[in-house]
Amino acid sequence: MNEDLKKSATIIGWREWAALPDLGLFAIKAKVDTGAKTSSLHAFDIHVEKKEGKKAYVYFKVHPMQSDLSFVVSCKAPLADQRIVTDSGGHKEERYVIRTWLQLGTHKKKIELTLTNRESMKYRMLIGRSALKQFYIDPSQSYLTGKSARQKKFMREAKLHLLETASRKLPQS
Repeated sequence: MNEDLKKSATIIGWREWAALPDLGLFAIKAKVDTGAKTSSLHAFDIHVEKKEGKKAYVYFKVHPMQSDLSFVVSCKAPLADQRIVTDSGGHKEERYVIRTWLQLGTHKKKIELTLTNRESMKYRMLIGRSALKQFYIDPSQSYLTGKSARQKKFMREAKLHLLETASRKLPQS
């Protein structure tokens, strides 16, 4: 790492609150994964639409909350690529790739994200090493970048949604 980059580097923990504002995902717990080159995002109902002569777009849905499958955010992004990705178990999978803005604390940068179903995984997002060049990682720490006011609002709205969903499921007396 060059000296200028060292001076401007920020320490982050092994997991952080992330935001993907262009996707409407203002708060999502992300695991920092230096073993992965590219970042990945939990997505389902993924489909691509390409209108003649226009750019292809990927449409997908995300469950941003680890414990709530009823809270869904619908997303749309330009398709950047399709590539074969090998997961940590050695399985190969073809994935759609998008480019979007990642925000960690006050740091914002454009990153590549692969879309895959991570429903069985604890973290809905992995931040790979290509997105981590301006950061030092302290594996003994978590959530060092904190939560922004926008992330706190997003979380309140998600919790309210969860409570409303739960109250609709209760039997009426």
